[in-house]
Amino acid sequence: MTLRAAPRPVPRDEAESLAIEALGFLAGDPELLSRFLALTGIAPDSLRAAAAQPGFLGGVLAFVAGHEKTLTAFAAAAGKPPETVAAAHRALNPEAFSEEI
Repeated sequence: MTLRAAPRPVPRDEAESLAIEALGFLAGDPELLSRFLALTGIAPDSLRAAAAQPGFLGGVLAFVAGHEKTLTAFAAAAGKPPETVAAAHRALNPEAFSEEI
């Protein structure tokens, strides 16, 4: 069995850039975009306003990372390993990954 090294932490600005790229990826696939909008409750005509809200970009990466097929397709399109997308997700959603001591 081959063990992969843990991905390096992704700086917040890089994570945000990757999330914007992921949003473009979703926008390019009407079925994925429709699913994203349905799950988030965002109306298509308010997507631009929603994108300016805190947490939105983290939500985009949470959506992408939450479905393996979408994650691998986006990672391939972005030329990034899926682990980098997951690390960007962690960077934008640290509270989802914090451990209680």
